[in-house]
Amino acid sequence: MSPDDRKRAYRMEMLLACALIASGLALSGLSLAQLAAHNPQTEMAQATQPLQSTPGAQTKPAAPAEPTTTGTRPSEIPPQPARPDADAQKAGATPALPPAPAEKTAPPIQQK
Repeated sequence: MSPDDRKRAYRMEMLLACALIASGLALSGLSLAQLAAHNPQTEMAQATQPLQSTPGAQTKPAAPAEPTTTGTRPSEIPPQPARPDADAQKAGATPALPPAPAEKTAPPIQQK
């Protein structure tokens, strides 16, 4: 390729790049102008009805007061085990957890 052909190809590529940039800027400008001209408040639909007060709401209290907690554990109730001992099971106590699955074992490794 001769130097003149390279210059000509370079100029054509630059012209194409400038045309693409200009068209992108023009499209962005048109989109922004359309967004600015569009008024979204006039077309917004209200999905739910506005809130209305119930009859007699002025005489009723707003909400019950939250119970106050001290954050300490009650000491009169001892913690219970998840699995009762054998004597308690004979007396009729049921365990809180299901029985544990059996362990899976593999055959022993043979020594060579």
